[in-house]
Amino acid sequence: MTSAVQQTFPLGAQWPTIDPFLFVAHHHDDYPPGRPDLGPAASLAGRQIGSDFSATDGWSMYHGDVVPGFPQHPHRGFETITYVRSGLIDHADSMGATARFGRGDTQWMTAGRGVQHAEMFPLLRQDAPNPAELFQIWLNLPAADKMVEPYFTMLWAESTPTVIEKDADGRRCEITVIAGRFGDASATPPPPDSWAAKAEADVAVWHLDFEARAELSLPAADSSLPGADSSLPGGGSDTQRVLYVFEGSSVTIDGELVPAGTGALVDASVDLTIVAGDGPVGVMMLQGRPIGEPVARYGPFVMNTRDEVQQAFTDYQATQFGGWPWPDAAPNHGPDKGRFALHADGRVENRDS
Repeated sequence: MTSAVQQTFPLGAQWPTIDPFLFVAHHHDDYPPGRPDLGPAASLAGRQIGSDFSATDGWSMYHGDVVPGFPQHPHRGFETITYVRSGLIDHADSMGATARFGRGDTQWMTAGRGVQHAEMFPLLRQDAPNPAELFQIWLNLPAADKMVEPYFTMLWAESTPTVIEKDADGRRCEITVIAGRFGDASATPPPPDSWAAKAEADVAVWHLDFEARAELSLPAADSSLPGADSSLPGGGSDTQRVLYVFEGSSVTIDGELVPAGTGALVDASVDLTIVAGDGPVGVMMLQGRPIGEPVARYGPFVMNTRDEVQQAFTDYQATQFGGWPWPDAAPNHGPDKGRFALHADGRVENRDS
């Protein structure tokens, strides 16, 4: 009998991905109390400021020099999906959009023909630690959509569906549906030009949170989508699916042990039985039908050819992708602002009173 687990691999700082995904990073930082300027109330001695990925004392500054995070930088040709489990992010971009989000929120940005943005991690609490955990996922765009208009949207925690599944012994698995559908629960729609916005793309992003020894039946991908090939296994689904066991104990997938710190490429055309180990375990699942086009990638640009990547650099040098409307390269929203978003069209969403 063929195993449903087709391949396993270790997880590092950047997780291996499959088409249509390009990149996954899991940032988990145990930041100390903050200062009035929202930086860490701790010595930065010994860190390579401006490029600190050291995880010294359990946290990094990344490219920030006062507040941790990623100051102003460009993208073209793909999308960023930023799902935050704890902590907050201050976003700003060249479209004029800005936000403070986190604690279960997801930000989805289509870079398209070109955008600059900044993602800073303000340390608001001065009397207690400021733990932060987030996932950033890069989703490719097909050639026909690589030069679409940039777009920014928020998938707020309050409107992100969660599904509670209980096994025969009452043990729980909570599924957060960031993209796609799980059972009757459908995620907030992605940006209009996203690969994920096409029904036939079968894109899904789920966070699975298992209690110890909980059992979950993970349904097969939908083989009835437009463009399915009936000659393929599973009745036509060429959807690919990866499970990332990123924290906790372990899972068994159709009887095969997959410990924490391991990813598994699985057969998406069959239902899977997943059982957690002796302790709680966290799993991220990415799935989608492949775009199936050449990928030329250099730094922040993802195109189809090397010439297109070179053109992206040329265009950025000439236009700055619309310029930078903020007073500095690493803007933040101060110590008192709650979760909110100012969209490029001037629309404002306030999530915390």
